[in-house]
Formats: sequence, structure tokens, C-alpha cells
Amino acid sequence: MNNNRVLILLMDSFGIGSSADADKFGDAGADTFGHIVESCTKGQADSELRSGPLSLPNLERKGLYLAAAASRKSQLPGYQPVAGSEIDAAYGYAVETSKGKDTPSGHWEIAGSPVFFDWLYFQKTSEGSCFPQDFMHRFIEEAGLKEGILDDGHASGTEVINRLGDEHRKTLKPIIYTSADSVFQIAAHEESFGLERLYDICKTARRILDEMGMNIGRVIARPFTGDRNGNYRRTGNRHDYSVLPPAKTLLDSIKNSGGNVISIGKIADIFANQGITRQVKATGLENLFDQSLTEFSAAPGGSLVFTNFVDFDSEYGHRRDITGYAGALEYFDSRLPELDSILQENDMVVIAADHGCDPTWKGTDHTREHVPFLFWGKSIDTGFIGERKTFADIGQTIAEFLGIEALAYGTSCLKHNKTGNK
Repeated sequence: MNNNRVLILLMDSFGIGSSADADKFGDAGADTFGHIVESCTKGQADSELRSGPLSLPNLERKGLYLAAAASRKSQLPGYQPVAGSEIDAAYGYAVETSKGKDTPSGHWEIAGSPVFFDWLYFQKTSEGSCFPQDFMHRFIEEAGLKEGILDDGHASGTEVINRLGDEHRKTLKPIIYTSADSVFQIAAHEESFGLERLYDICKTARRILDEMGMNIGRVIARPFTGDRNGNYRRTGNRHDYSVLPPAKTLLDSIKNSGGNVISIGKIADIFANQGITRQVKATGLENLFDQSLTEFSAAPGGSLVFTNFVDFDSEYGHRRDITGYAGALEYFDSRLPELDSILQENDMVVIAADHGCDPTWKGTDHTREHVPFLFWGKSIDTGFIGERKTFADIGQTIAEFLGIEALAYGTSCLKHNKTGNK
């Protein structure tokens, strides 16, 4: 391992055009970035906080718009591409080979471990619970839930807590629900029910699912606060209990080579803490970016700092909030010069995503899309890297830059750098 350093800014849900197989997921035509650009151009994303066409001058210089145009095979509405000589990053887009369009599959494939198996999903039912009775019976009994549960099946988390929150606080029955992802979610009030108790029953659910051979990707603790229906808000104390990645990942390779893997936000949860050497908690775009700068500035050589910006997905994508998503993108863009100002000669920054979540799309689920792959640094060649056939090309590029063993999947996009060295 060399003394190079890498920072991954993972823009959770920031797809840039539907994949060729999007029709299999009901997502043909979905385009998170393209539809946000179009909505802003038409004045449909104006508010007191932002207005007018989407303005991302720094991401534009990193090649985002050109990568999106290549992904969707057409220019974005109202956008005039910049000359290639003005781009100061390597840019392209990546195609997912994993079978899902969920958070673990996307992250694990980026790290060199695609998901070729099928997750188990709790299917929607016209009546009754979507959860198997034998599992629920064990869960209620072994979690000590004498009061019972509030089973809401397929639901939006922000909506369900504001519909059932009062009943939950009165009865202390945790709220159980799922989505189109392979998840079992449990919402409970931090004070009335207790945060540690919520974590404990989530661990119980994870154990039972594993013992029963139910391949559910994540059990998610969804704590919230507030005092009445309509006034409940989820907190930053969310915790995901994930299954382990199916194979060795980039994170494992870095750690095993003596390097550092610093998780910011929910990265450690997504990888079930495997391959992590240091975990930093942070919530909200501003705090996540602040912590990214702080940790990367202090990171020694041979480090990967990996940040997940979950708000793009949880606060704006799933909530179909076009205006909020646009504003969040503009805020993220505004912080990039600050990051560039601290880069050293041996640094590389990577921007990518794990799936799409088009805020103009039907429903509230993720969308099957290509993701951006932008990377830059003082010793990195710039220019178009084309279509990458798998997200794993991202991890393989990082592995080569850090001088560790090649991953099992993916092809590096790293060219000879400006000093003639790999």
C-alpha cells in the first residue's frame, strides 16, 4: 500500500438516467438528475429557498452534466455542454450489475462485491400482514413485546409515524413496516419507547431472520421524537442491521493491507461494520460535509474516507421533493471548492451514487438508474471514461490508486498520472 488517500462522496440515490434493464423494475424512463434539471428549468422547483434553473457550476466542471448526457443519450434540457478542456476531473457513468436497486447492493458493488443473488422481499398483500406469521410470532415473543405491535405493512416511514405515533406512544407497540426494498423497519419514539430498547428488538429481529434463513438485507431502527401526530420527526439515531457483504470488499482489502477505512454517516451500517477501522457519526448534509473535510484533512496516507450523503435519498428522493433535492444539490456543489482547496498531491476524490430515486417518479421507491462516476486529484488525468459496465470499476480504480491488490470484479479507470506514475 502507498501513501495515497481517497475520499468517496456517495450521493445516495443520485441516478443520472435509467438503465437498459429499468423496465424490469418498472423504472423505464426514470432519471433523477435529468428530471430535476428539467423541473428547475420549467420553474417547477421554485421556492423561498431557491429558484430558477439548477446551478451546479462546480459539479459541471467535474463533468457531471456531460456524464449525464452520455448516460441518457441526449443533452439535459436547457444545458449547453462545456468544452472538454474546461473539465478538471475524469468523468463517466456506471451500470449496475447487481440484481437489486437498493442501498447495500449498490454500495457493495462499488466496493467490488456485486450481488448476484435474489433478496427476499415482503410482498404487498390486499389484506392482512405482509410478514410471515411464523417469523412475527417468534419476533413478538423473543423481543418481549407483550403489548404487541402496530403492523402497517408497506408504508412510507415519515407518513406512518405521523399517523400511528400517538397510538404507539399510548400503547408502546412498536411500528413495523417495510418498502419495496429488502428491509424490515421498526419505528419507535426515543423517549416513550426508549432508543436502546429499539436497538435491542432490532437485533432480535436480525437474529431471527438469519436463523430462519430469510434473506432480508437490512433491519432498520427508525427512532423519532415529537409530541403528537403531525409533529413527529425521525432523528439521526437511525441504525441499520445489515447482512454481511457476500464477498471480500475494497474496505476489507484496505484494512488488511494496514490502511485506514473511515466511515462517515451510515457507511459502517451498510457494510455491517466489516472492513471499517474508524466510525464517525454525522447527520445532515452540512454536518456530513464538515466531517468529511475534517477527517480527510487528518487522515494519514493509505486511508479511505467514505461518506454517505443519505439526505438526498431519505429526505428528498423518497419524499418526492423536487425542490428540496435541487436545493440540496446546490448546497453540495457549493462546498466542493472548499474540498479542492485542501487536496494534497497524493489525494483522489470520488463522487458516485448507489441507485436512483427520481423525485418525479410514481410511488416512493428507488429507481433503477446509471450512476455518475467522477474522480479527480492533482495527479489524476482528466477526461471522459465512458460507460463503465459495473459499479465495481469504481472500487477497482480506488484499489489501484491506493496500491493494494486488485479486486475480484471491475476494471480500473486510472490512467498514467501527470507525473508518469501509476
